[in-house]
Amino acid sequence: MALKGKAQHNRVNPNSRKRKFGMRRNVNHNPAAYLSLSELFERYMALKKTQGFARMTIQGYYTHYDWFIDYLEEAEGLPDLVNEDITSDVFVAYIEYMADRGLAKTTMNVRIRTTRAFLRWCYEEGHIVEPIHETFKPVKVPDDHVDALTPDEVKRLLNVIDDTRFVGFREITIILTMLDTMARVSEVVAMQRDNVDLREGVIRLDADNTKTKKTRLVPLSPHSLRYLHEYMIETEDFMTDHLFVTYDGHPLDAATFRKRLTEVKEDAGITNKRVSPHVLRHTGALLYILDGGDPFSLQQILGHTDASMVKKYVNMADGDLIIQHRKHSPLNSVFDRKRKR
Repeated sequence: MALKGKAQHNRVNPNSRKRKFGMRRNVNHNPAAYLSLSELFERYMALKKTQGFARMTIQGYYTHYDWFIDYLEEAEGLPDLVNEDITSDVFVAYIEYMADRGLAKTTMNVRIRTTRAFLRWCYEEGHIVEPIHETFKPVKVPDDHVDALTPDEVKRLLNVIDDTRFVGFREITIILTMLDTMARVSEVVAMQRDNVDLREGVIRLDADNTKTKKTRLVPLSPHSLRYLHEYMIETEDFMTDHLFVTYDGHPLDAATFRKRLTEVKEDAGITNKRVSPHVLRHTGALLYILDGGDPFSLQQILGHTDASMVKKYVNMADGDLIIQHRKHSPLNSVFDRKRKR
């Protein structure tokens, strides 16, 4: 089985590579202990595929591993690691590297968690002799805050997109769909045309493409339905089952959409916040609560198995309610001397 992305090119000969992370440690006599990190990762992913992980989850592991390889090449000048070089120092330095480059803590934690899961497997299977996964943990993120856009910022994003062009119209349709359904980007790019029921006003998210491995129906508002209806008419000639496609009819991938959001963010002059697919998901959830939606229906729409994340949206909405109450308190009319008597 070949690794996807850069990982498949990062083979090294343990007997010929210069070591940069210290003296050789006393490793066990398991032949697998002398495999490179990329070869161990290849075995790990082969196992994950047999465990029925979703395709997008598997691709996420490959992407996160490629980011680590990018770090090794850029910061350490190494294409890979052999067993004696797989130490906690390497991964602690990786976390510092990500922090120095200003990555959001939530982004760092996704990469850290997948790396720790891989290293835990390496240790439990006897491929490395130290429990490296126990020496570094996800960075602390405030429990009561998630990145989200205001309604004004959403409008600014939409206003800078040229909807007279196919790509621009598609982007607006995706943004409205993501805000309305609060679906994950992996779920959105996997949508098929027959997942959309325009008459009933719902989108079916198939179990194979959801994080929880459960099918769910997500309601749509008239705003997103109008754009989806026109978009689906425009893309009928592509003769493809995929809902969101490129201008030449190929399935749109998440990376392309992420890149476009970054460009649109700059055009809209939003400098103090990230704009990403996940931020759109957070934004939809927060605005849902602020507009009077209840937490229980929100949990179903989001596809969360527990209410911990929903509580964060409620807490953030509570902060906004305090501001609104101060502006519109009934007592303002009693004590405001400027009001006519």
